[in-house]
Amino acid sequence: MMPTNLYRLRLFSASLLIAFLSTFSTTQAKRASHDSGSATTVVIDAGHGGYDRGGIPGQMVAEKEMTLDVAQRLKKTLAESGYRVVMTRDSDVFVPLGTRVAIANSYSNAIFVSIHFNSAKRSGAGGIETYFFNRESLPLASAIHYFVAGGAPSSNRSVRRRGYYVLRKTTVPAVLVECGFLTNPTEAAYAQTASYRQKLAEEIAAGVRGRNSVGGALTTTRVATGESIPLQPYIDQTKVAKSERHKSKRSHKKSARRKKKSSKPAGSEAEAASKNQEG
Repeated sequence: MMPTNLYRLRLFSASLLIAFLSTFSTTQAKRASHDSGSATTVVIDAGHGGYDRGGIPGQMVAEKEMTLDVAQRLKKTLAESGYRVVMTRDSDVFVPLGTRVAIANSYSNAIFVSIHFNSAKRSGAGGIETYFFNRESLPLASAIHYFVAGGAPSSNRSVRRRGYYVLRKTTVPAVLVECGFLTNPTEAAYAQTASYRQKLAEEIAAGVRGRNSVGGALTTTRVATGESIPLQPYIDQTKVAKSERHKSKRSHKKSARRKKKSSKPAGSEAEAASKNQEG
């Protein structure tokens, strides 16, 4: 009788151990999933919208349409990967920059990705640029630029630091990616194909998933590809933009209109300049 009881006791103990290990494994898996970013909220910002067409006067391809399409494709791609996705706009409406920032800042565990296309008076201008402002946003900018610039047939115009309103005012990691020049005939033709816009969405999503694998980031968690993404060097345009504004002011000293504007507080003038810079 005694050996039977001992056997039952050992069997009960083994069952308890298995149950404990199973619970521990599940907890660890959930924690690893959270650490890898799968629980992160991604706020996707489709640039422009509504009466704000984007680009420059006379531009044939409306930037607002291209940004929204890429954003919607990115939303679907990230949702399929388990991310919570929030859109600053999901239709052709105008959303003020302050509202876009407020949406991003309302989520503590979030990242902000603003999608734009570039434009220039010179039709030969082309390439991919990715912008950030706060230092903690650099790994995200590096990862997204690494994939988008690497997957696009356009030239690499590098990562740039600049004080765009939606980057300066966000309290979460934030980037603005310029997916090519719509004033460049070749890049505009690419952008107008659904397959290319899907490709852009997939590359941006790869950057979001890979942000924790960027060299120099705080975590060493690897993405599914197991690929280590190099921290991108960047061009600091914050001082350049400031000097350009000062030069512009000096060149218009004799203008009565400029004198009237210069009487406004510097802060409001900087806000207006930042808003006008949005690609």
